[in-house]
Amino acid sequence: MPSTRTQVAVVGAGPAGLTLANVLRRTGVDCVVIEAASRSFIERRPRAGFIEEWAVRALERHGLAGRLLRTAERHGACEFRYDGARHAFAYAELTGRHHFVYPQQELVTDLVGHFADGGGDARFDVRDVELHALLSGQPSVTYTGADGERHRISCDYIAGCDGARGVSRSHLPADSTVFAQHDYGVGWLAVLAEAPPSADGVVFGIHPRGFAAHMARSPQVTRFYLECPPGDDEAAWPDERVWEELQARLAVPGGELTEGPLIEKRVLDMHNYVVAPMSHGRLHLAGDAAHLVAPIGAKGMNLALHDALLLAEAFTAHYGTGDDTGLAGYSAAGLRRVWQYQEFSQWFSELLHGPTAGSRAADPFRAGVAGARLRRLLDSPAAAAAFAELYIGRYPDS
Repeated sequence: MPSTRTQVAVVGAGPAGLTLANVLRRTGVDCVVIEAASRSFIERRPRAGFIEEWAVRALERHGLAGRLLRTAERHGACEFRYDGARHAFAYAELTGRHHFVYPQQELVTDLVGHFADGGGDARFDVRDVELHALLSGQPSVTYTGADGERHRISCDYIAGCDGARGVSRSHLPADSTVFAQHDYGVGWLAVLAEAPPSADGVVFGIHPRGFAAHMARSPQVTRFYLECPPGDDEAAWPDERVWEELQARLAVPGGELTEGPLIEKRVLDMHNYVVAPMSHGRLHLAGDAAHLVAPIGAKGMNLALHDALLLAEAFTAHYGTGDDTGLAGYSAAGLRRVWQYQEFSQWFSELLHGPTAGSRAADPFRAGVAGARLRRLLDSPAAAAAFAELYIGRYPDS
């Protein structure tokens, strides 16, 4: 069996794994990245598109944000549409920080280019990944490579960045691991339209027929969301129905929608989970392997980047000075932000979904509470400042 020796084996080449690998390589820590998909697939796979400014600045400090800073649009305001009216919310004026509109596949393309094309060891199209000896000082990863052979990576530590369906999370012992989850009881139909954005920023439509949202992806492509029953079938949403519902839930006088061909449709079930602790022996989880946040507040990719940066700092301290404080405290430090974002997601969900009768029975009490939350957010400077801080995120944690 061909064998490789490295310091950190990174399982998964998403934003978390690639950010970690790039930072480690730049700080002199040896690592190997393995990924089940092909490189071309991860560079095309559409996912999240909003990066909080603290994360962009962190990537910039590590030399990983060149194209992002040159090409990404910046958003400093969003808009709520409710009762047929437009309500602007300028969060950059309150925080001094912005969102960067940069689709995840573009960030992954940049990160994999920095790592693999810069001399890093990245191996794609692997399968049958297994982790070994996590409680020893000599863990390892075995896998079947694209050549059909079994390979072994011997290492000091393993970073499990392989997402919700990866193998890493399954290695946490059931008797000492908490798997906390929350189901919102709704679905979102996510569509991509070949249509220019109809607004400068994100638009949240709060409507009795169901929540809807507009999010720019590029000058030519716009992401839309429509609340729907969980587990709904994309086939039940022909283009005509999608545009009819978007026009009903989002369009208001002075805020019309530009239509175009729909190039993607998929139903997302809105649920969250958290795995605690995020570490077991020599295994440390990052990104969706450790937690999932529904795309209600655009937090998932930002949490993955936060994990990767924390873990990179901890590994760098370990190998640079022998300081293991960061590794010992990684899970606790990561979970502080995870739970902050989970709480925000749940709070925001009640505001967005409370008035709906679109996918479940109408609840006048929840609708009334949601309306009160929105009015307080729009009318109270203190409430607006608190919301803005959570919406755009902070770094470092405090």
